Amino acid sequence: MASVNPFNLSDSDEEAERRHSETIDTERSPSDGAPGPPPGNPFSPPADAEPPPPLSSNRTSPSGGEGISVSATAISAMAGSAETRISVDVIAAQLLRDQYILTALELHTELLEAGRELPRLRDYFSNPGNFERQSGTPPAKDQALGPGGPLNRAGSISTLDSLDFARYSDDGNRESDERVAESEVPSQERKNFKSSPEIQEPIRPLEKRALNFLVNEYLLKNEMKLSSITFSDENDEQDFEVWDDVGLNIPKPPDLLQLYRNCGAPSPLSRDMVDVAVEVDFGDLPGNCIAPETLKKPDLSQQQQAELVQELEYQISLLNNEKESLAEQIKKLQSEIQTLKRTVSSPPSTERLSLDLGSENTPNPSSANTSSSDPLPPSDNGQYLDIRGVSESDNSKPPITQNTSQTHNEIHNTLNKRPPVQFDQPNIKLSPAFQQALLSFCRMCSDSRLGAEVSRIADSEQSVMLMLGRCLPHIVPNVLLAKREELIPLILCTACLHPEPKERDQLLHILFNLIKRPDDEQRQMILTGCVAFARHVGPTRVEAELLPQCWEQINHKYPERRLLVAEACGALAPYLPKEIRSSLVLSMLQQMLADDKADMVREAVVKSLAIIMGYIDDPDKYSQGFELMLLSLGDPSERVVSAVHQVFIPAFAAWTTELGSLHTALIPSLLARIEKLLMQGEHSLDEHKLHVFLSALQSLIPPLFAVVLQNAPFTSRAKLHGDIPAIEVTRFPRPASPLQDVATIIGSREMLSALLILYDHQLEHEGTTGWESLLWVVNQLLPQLIEIVGRINVTSSTCVHEFSRFFWRFCRTFGKIFTNTKVKPQFQEILRLSEENVDASAGNGILTKATVPIYATGVLTCYNQEEDRKLLVGFLEDVMTTLSLSHAPLDSLKAAFVELGANPVYHELLLTVLWYGVVHTSALVRCTAARMFELLVKGVNETLVAQRVVPALITLSSDPEISVRISTIPAFGTIMETVTQKELLERVKMQLASFLEDPQYQDQHSLHMEIIRTFGRVGPNAEPRFRDEFVLPHLHKLALANNSQTVESKRIDIATQLFEAYSALSCCFISEEVMVNHFLPGLRCLRADMEQLSPEHEVILSSMVKECEIKVENRAMGDPQGSASIASSLVGEDAKTKFLSKMGQLTTSGAMLANVFQRKK
Repeated sequence: MASVNPFNLSDSDEEAERRHSETIDTERSPSDGAPGPPPGNPFSPPADAEPPPPLSSNRTSPSGGEGISVSATAISAMAGSAETRISVDVIAAQLLRDQYILTALELHTELLEAGRELPRLRDYFSNPGNFERQSGTPPAKDQALGPGGPLNRAGSISTLDSLDFARYSDDGNRESDERVAESEVPSQERKNFKSSPEIQEPIRPLEKRALNFLVNEYLLKNEMKLSSITFSDENDEQDFEVWDDVGLNIPKPPDLLQLYRNCGAPSPLSRDMVDVAVEVDFGDLPGNCIAPETLKKPDLSQQQQAELVQELEYQISLLNNEKESLAEQIKKLQSEIQTLKRTVSSPPSTERLSLDLGSENTPNPSSANTSSSDPLPPSDNGQYLDIRGVSESDNSKPPITQNTSQTHNEIHNTLNKRPPVQFDQPNIKLSPAFQQALLSFCRMCSDSRLGAEVSRIADSEQSVMLMLGRCLPHIVPNVLLAKREELIPLILCTACLHPEPKERDQLLHILFNLIKRPDDEQRQMILTGCVAFARHVGPTRVEAELLPQCWEQINHKYPERRLLVAEACGALAPYLPKEIRSSLVLSMLQQMLADDKADMVREAVVKSLAIIMGYIDDPDKYSQGFELMLLSLGDPSERVVSAVHQVFIPAFAAWTTELGSLHTALIPSLLARIEKLLMQGEHSLDEHKLHVFLSALQSLIPPLFAVVLQNAPFTSRAKLHGDIPAIEVTRFPRPASPLQDVATIIGSREMLSALLILYDHQLEHEGTTGWESLLWVVNQLLPQLIEIVGRINVTSSTCVHEFSRFFWRFCRTFGKIFTNTKVKPQFQEILRLSEENVDASAGNGILTKATVPIYATGVLTCYNQEEDRKLLVGFLEDVMTTLSLSHAPLDSLKAAFVELGANPVYHELLLTVLWYGVVHTSALVRCTAARMFELLVKGVNETLVAQRVVPALITLSSDPEISVRISTIPAFGTIMETVTQKELLERVKMQLASFLEDPQYQDQHSLHMEIIRTFGRVGPNAEPRFRDEFVLPHLHKLALANNSQTVESKRIDIATQLFEAYSALSCCFISEEVMVNHFLPGLRCLRADMEQLSPEHEVILSSMVKECEIKVENRAMGDPQGSASIASSLVGEDAKTKFLSKMGQLTTSGAMLANVFQRKK
């Protein structure tokens, strides 16, 4: 490899040879006639001299007493006793050529101080181009090789905290930064500087970034990738991929190990360097060429010996590289020989191209390579030792090690064992030169990277892996994105079998970055490959090679890539070391669950966490798993919450079952949180949190039942022999996922069937003695749940529904026998149906709590056989009777009717209960039945309304008690709102008209109040014809009659209800005729009442009247698109805005309005 020499001056290699020939007599020792060094380098040191350690600048000054440099020492040694004086310019040129820059700088400084400036040194150090970083520059021809390639040299101050990193390059070359200000400090001043702990400068930003880079590089080189990841995260402001991030034009220093070995070490003895590929006998050198002390092996310290070993190991690696290069050349030359044998009958060049490595006359392989006709890529790319420093006239064998020769011979023998391929020879006799020239027209290229790969056919499996490792990074970017998954098998196979860790890391990086935004199918393919890779390489390599790839993309900008990471963590969990599963991977997923914004990523995280829970065995991680469950249950995305119930909770429950803490820790923790929530939210309960805790509890029912079966006294007696009856399809509630199927948890449906038979028999005949898990359910879990149920708000339909579903699934899972013998008795003990169990004054009796609807809808509806339906009907009838006779609130009964009415299966049953109330002897019970019809009408089909509801209501409307008749009005109104059959509507209309027009009801204030309230509720949703022809005219009559009401309290009540009714109906479309004849007159009558009772409401009514009048005027003008219409519509909008703002300041509650009116008296 040619040396890069920018100094085209008088002391070139040729002139040096000339000087050497002129002074050869004076340089030859009188004691022997051995020739001097080869003419290629007049300053070459002895061949067997030890390579010197890295030089520090305290030995570079001429005044140091040890010589200015290795080259200067060699010069003085070669001069011996001769009187010939070598010029300073020659010494400077040699120092610059050998890249001893600091020594040259010291010389330059000394000459300047002496007033003898040397132009060569002045021009060199004044040229910034000499100090620019040139990464990848091959070492100089005559340059000595140290452990990092060319010899690494420490700076003038060799302590780590004050090291000048600009003096080193990333490949070990002694290249200098253009900022040489520090190097220009006088040598004496730098010598006087002492680096000590007492004199410690604060670390500079550049030094910190450089040290960070070196530490991260050290961790990566020593297979501590996870530590490197953590370190890079803590220094996220720095990019550790490229050294240029530290600073522009700042060469990279040696690695941390080399800095440590050189830092603060005493300067070893001066040792001459020699090219290790050149062998020179001491007898061939002049006697005075080598100083006597250099012939003795100096006593080396342990550190120096380690450095020497490292240097020799590096040289061995270079020789191995050269060996591989020569082996490739051998294969190519062998191929050429075979070609020549086939094409030429007696090729004369075959002997010249002999491949016998043992021949002493074999020229340099590179020269042999150039003699072939096929162009080959240059073999010396800066990675191999330069052996061309040996003179071609020297017939001695190159000192290649024995192992290297043996390896070459093995390759040679292997190649020779392969039989040559025979081809048909042409009958035409052509000269070899002509034939070769003719074949040159075949356009073949082997001087490029791709050409070299194509021309080298792999002859072993390892060669194939190496070739794939080299080629795949160039292939992948040129494959269409839609087809890149076709490369996955190739990448994975190469990554599994490639011998180089760096290449494997690069291939896995390509795998995870193969597709910019992989879709589901592509991600599945990549994950399948990752699992196959993990199975092949084992947990250690999965941790070291695959996990870092996941960590790098945990915050990728594309959610599909983060989704791939989340899914990969779960897929790889079974193949990771257990310590990594419960620490690093768990932390990664926890971070993604908390930070990621994409729902699909968090969903995948939850599923992967579930897999981790299935493989974790560290009991200390239980609390972390519990917090992860609560965190994911509170996720705003439904798909994430669904994944929690389907996958995470079953897996977490399986682990807690293994720990024995499912019924001792997990379920009690959730119950405690529910109780705490009820205590904190007596007035405003956080229903969302209650739903979160209760849904988690509900998902734990199947694993709890599995624990009861597996710990039962009969478990050991379960046999799978014989005919085992199949489990009924409706035996268990439909599971949300296979993981919630009790058969899956137990192991098989056959085993579950055998256990269920023994379970029912044990409950029915043998009892629960000694059955600790079931006794815990009966004696601790059920009482606590019933107590919680009694504390929730009965008017919260959401809470009632949640607990009802929980008890339904609980009873269906534990079976009918358990429900009848263990659950129902505990509820019945609490719900004693007697009047003393109802506190009418405070309304806090147990029958007024949520226990009633939850027991009715969650327990009594679990099984739908005849005896179960009779029990439900009887319970509802008893509750209705008890509450009515006790004058207690009906909220609990209403909640039960609403929950049951949502399922059409129970409509007939509820109508049966209400008919029991219709024919009851107590008017109170009949009133309750009439009000319950209002709740039932909305969900019942019109056929049942016509056949069962309306007849019952008409019967009650003719009841002797006026209170019963009034109670039917809301139900009639609801029918008008929901039913579409004309005949049915006419019947209801006639009944309501009888209430309004019958003289016996003229003075029934409560009846009028109920009618107005009903009209205001159903009017906006009722049929327009019913609203225009019936509702509005009767409201007008009631408002007109209220103007002449003498009893002020009744007048206030009617005005309040009319105000609410007109406010609701004002948003409806009303025809002009009805507007003029009924709506406006009714509003004016109401305004007249409000003028006396509440001026604030009178303002709102005035706005409403004005807006209606404008609408009527616009319709009369018949020009809706004219300017007047636009102006009036604007006025109308202004009035509406004003009206709504006023309404917002008031409460429409009747009680509040009544209080307002009272204050105005």
